[in-house]
Amino acid sequence: MPSEMRLLLAEDDAILANALSDQLARAGFAVEHAPNGPVAEYLLLKHPFDVAILDLGLPMIDGLTVLKRVRAARIALPVLVLTALDSLDDRVAGLNAGADDYLTKPFDFPELEARLHALMRRTRPLSQTTEIAQLAFDRQARRLTVRGETVELSPREWMLLDLLLGERDRVVGKDQISAAWEVDRSEAGGPSSIEVYIHRLRRKLEGSGLIIRTVRGLGYLLEAESAR
Repeated sequence: MPSEMRLLLAEDDAILANALSDQLARAGFAVEHAPNGPVAEYLLLKHPFDVAILDLGLPMIDGLTVLKRVRAARIALPVLVLTALDSLDDRVAGLNAGADDYLTKPFDFPELEARLHALMRRTRPLSQTTEIAQLAFDRQARRLTVRGETVELSPREWMLLDLLLGERDRVVGKDQISAAWEVDRSEAGGPSSIEVYIHRLRRKLEGSGLIIRTVRGLGYLLEAESAR
């Protein structure tokens, strides 16, 4: 099981911060809370995190200033801006200051979680080749082999398998899959087609020693056959 992902939550609304911290902890994050701008800046500059959620309306030092200072220090941390400021100018300012994503309040937690995982996938250095059981997955060559035989994958099947491998032994929700697919619209079909692609991928993984298990109400889990 992968270790917990360290997340900084910079949010001055105590009620929202407590609720989010509980939800994020249940989702597998080790959460550190910063109630204002100076604390957020200090923690981001002095401690390592895997991802950060940054409210722009922080007291004492606003979130936009904190973000600019963090980027000026050349800290390559994925940052999701979470704010009630939803105008085009606000979004552009946040992204230009160095935000990797921008989510406005109110929001649904599954979308927030999916965006966090998508951010970390884009910035996390992954080995170009993953070898597990009888499966070999070469990202650079875009080649999958099962028991030494090449298996052809469509673009969406490829992204789905890449996501499942990156989150192996963790449940991947449909929102995470939809977020991953947003970067490529070469194939038709929305969230309702996820089951179809899961079924296709299961057939192509036969003999690999890996299975995709449905976790009812939560999503899908890639694990070794012996783990069942």
